[in-house]
Amino acid sequence: MKKGTTGKGITRYKRGHGTSEEMMEHASDRNHHAEGTEYIDNRDLCKEGRRDGRDSRDRTYHREDTYNKDDMYEKDDTYQSNGVIQTEGSGRFSRILRSEQYSRSLWTVGLGILSILLLLAGCLSRGLYYSVDLYPVLLIAAGSILIIVVLFLAAFHPEKEKEKRQARKQVTLSTVHWLGKDERTVGRMIRIPGMWRVLWPLGMMICFGLHAWAGSVSKQGSMDEMLRWSLLAMFTLLTAVLAARTDGARWLACGWQVAGGLLVLSGILAVCGVWPLPFGVMRTADPEISSAGARLGGLLQYPNAYGAIVGMYALERLTAAARVIARPVPAGRLIAAVLPLMPAQAALLLSESRGAWLATGCAAVAAFALQRRGARLPLLLATAAPLACAAWLYRQLAAAQLAPAPVPGLLALAGAWAAALLGTLLLCRLWHSVAAKASRAAALTAIVLAGAAAALIAVASTADRLAAGVGTGVSRLQIWRDALQLWTEAAWLGHGGDTWRNMFRAIQSSPYVGGEVHNGLLDLALDTGMIGILLVAGWFLLTLRSIVHFAPQLMPSVLIFGLHGAMDFDWSFTLFWMFFIWLGAWAEALKREAEGVQRSGGTVEYTPSRFKSRSKSRSLFLRYLRTQSRPSTVPMRSFFHIFQRVTARLIRVSTVMIILFWIGGTVWLTSRYAVAEVQYRQAMSEPDGTPAQKVHLMAAFQSNPNRPDIVISLARSLPGREAETLLLNSLSHSPMHPQIYIELGRLAAQLGEGQQAGTYFEQAIALNRYDSGGQSTALYWMERAARREWEAGFTNRAQQTAAAGVQMYERYQLLAKEVEAGNVRNDRRFVLEEHAQDYGENLRRFASASASPPFIPELTKRSP
Repeated sequence: MKKGTTGKGITRYKRGHGTSEEMMEHASDRNHHAEGTEYIDNRDLCKEGRRDGRDSRDRTYHREDTYNKDDMYEKDDTYQSNGVIQTEGSGRFSRILRSEQYSRSLWTVGLGILSILLLLAGCLSRGLYYSVDLYPVLLIAAGSILIIVVLFLAAFHPEKEKEKRQARKQVTLSTVHWLGKDERTVGRMIRIPGMWRVLWPLGMMICFGLHAWAGSVSKQGSMDEMLRWSLLAMFTLLTAVLAARTDGARWLACGWQVAGGLLVLSGILAVCGVWPLPFGVMRTADPEISSAGARLGGLLQYPNAYGAIVGMYALERLTAAARVIARPVPAGRLIAAVLPLMPAQAALLLSESRGAWLATGCAAVAAFALQRRGARLPLLLATAAPLACAAWLYRQLAAAQLAPAPVPGLLALAGAWAAALLGTLLLCRLWHSVAAKASRAAALTAIVLAGAAAALIAVASTADRLAAGVGTGVSRLQIWRDALQLWTEAAWLGHGGDTWRNMFRAIQSSPYVGGEVHNGLLDLALDTGMIGILLVAGWFLLTLRSIVHFAPQLMPSVLIFGLHGAMDFDWSFTLFWMFFIWLGAWAEALKREAEGVQRSGGTVEYTPSRFKSRSKSRSLFLRYLRTQSRPSTVPMRSFFHIFQRVTARLIRVSTVMIILFWIGGTVWLTSRYAVAEVQYRQAMSEPDGTPAQKVHLMAAFQSNPNRPDIVISLARSLPGREAETLLLNSLSHSPMHPQIYIELGRLAAQLGEGQQAGTYFEQAIALNRYDSGGQSTALYWMERAARREWEAGFTNRAQQTAAAGVQMYERYQLLAKEVEAGNVRNDRRFVLEEHAQDYGENLRRFASASASPPFIPELTKRSP
């Protein structure tokens, strides 16, 4: 049983141990020695009693500083020959305590800064959607954690050396004490509050790692997903440790404010022309996509995801402002509370994401319903003026297609912002005024009018898009239907990382554009099956349970994360998971504050009120009883003690080795992928076919042989047979990549192997049948292969090759007619190309020719 010892030697027991355990501890002498319990001499006990009568203030200082402060002081022991520990003076105690508090506060500051930097890096790196943006952030996280682990191990190494030196002087007692210290060290590493949350992303990382090892649709996709979840596991570890530290909740609140403010202000200022943000505004002429012709995507460069994430931030700030408005407060504090509301709501409206609006509205209704009756009206007071002003600003900027002149745009922003602040201040003053009936009636009327105006503007914008058509909604339903059919092929284990992106072209029922499945649950089901769904569902439900009980103000944000993730591909953005992890850690920190539980340097201490009310005389009596029943010498170690020591050491070494292997392997793999990306970009900047390009491509391939684009580019610079061998080997990593089969077909056609080329092209078309360019390319090379075989004197082979090409052309022609006559959404612009018709007619002549080939050189020189 762990104990906390005050500056005067009084032992207090950790909360959670029953009375029966205390009685067993008092009766068992050997177990006390095995656990490294410290004892005090009776003379010190008597002196303590006399001092207690003279100086109650000193007694209060020692008792409170040991259990109610941020840190737990563990004093170095000075052993005498009879096993008695001599206490030291309070002066040295105070100095050491201040030193340890300062050291641990530095650890907290370092953890807070590192966690916030990682969150901001996710915001500035397009939400970590692309794997090339993931690599540098992952290197920063892994390198930082590796340094922390090394410093952690180094911090405990001097204690072990000191204990070894003490062992030479007093073998028996110090050995038992060393065993207790070793067990406590292992406990510090494992029993961090909230550490269970690391298991969920680690489980997902292991799932993708097994897919990459056993074989999947895309090995590169599985490896990238494994690295992504590895980053999330590291981020969860950092936030869990930060939440367990003193002032962890403040750091988490600060990080949320900084990240949310950055996302909101960068988007608004980009619209006003102040912040240059490439691709921050999506422009389109399709009224089904945007009624204004432009939508705000912000730093994420995707309006739907941007709307959801600013909605999460807006609702958290709304609930925080409602708590401030509920009671009369100074004007400065009220303005500070409602300051982020108007720009956050304006950014949400400018995203023009109907799914984000719906998810935010549902979460807001849930937050309103879960509030106490007295807290519901302050929530409406905080919503009314900012929402009305945000709606007005949205109409002004949408009329300019999100491209106003800088000065008018900034003036409109400043005016709406000031009106929102003054309107909220006025409503609060009316609500809290002395004249209750008239003032509150006016405030309620203003709330209703503001809400109605904002709702009418939002409905009008949505109605414009609905009037233009519902093609995007129909396409999304088709995507979900095809995804469900694909999921049934591997319902429990999934197909591995990037399943939909690699396989949707092979199974799509219409030529829609859908590199994402637009449903987070379906995407997880395709990649990891029901196992991944169960892992994520368990993680989400446990986090939501913790938030509902200890941080209900964060519940609306988590609901938006879940609801909109089920309607779009928000979960493909690593930043969304980082926000979810951040909210979970924030709730854990608030829970620990509410329970009075603090962690500093891995030592847990509890301060329940019932322990504070215990009389000191009872503690002194129990301590006196134990010291009288304690033998003066420690017995010899038993076999159980040796086994316990070996087991503790194995657990400690295994834990450290697993952590080092995980982090070190992540750093090594990520660095190789980052080098491959740099080399590939340099190769693409060189002229085609130059030796410099080939050198860069070879370096990229050696660093990452799993990427199909690197393999294809390198194969084009190699001789025929070498390129063919390289491409065939790459099929084991990317068996569903149609471009690899097209390259193999091209090589076979150049080598005069028409039948083999036809086999490769058939496979490529089966994997991507709604690709007009791929179909035309296959026909072109089939015609070239037939011509080459005819010129070589293989007439029968040429006719067989031409016949296979004719079959491809006829299927292509029939599919194009079905798409044209089916009145389906043709996002991929799948049509029968003009060149393809010429190639098809040429192949027909080859297939029917008996003596001389029908040469048409003009056609064979034009490759699609």
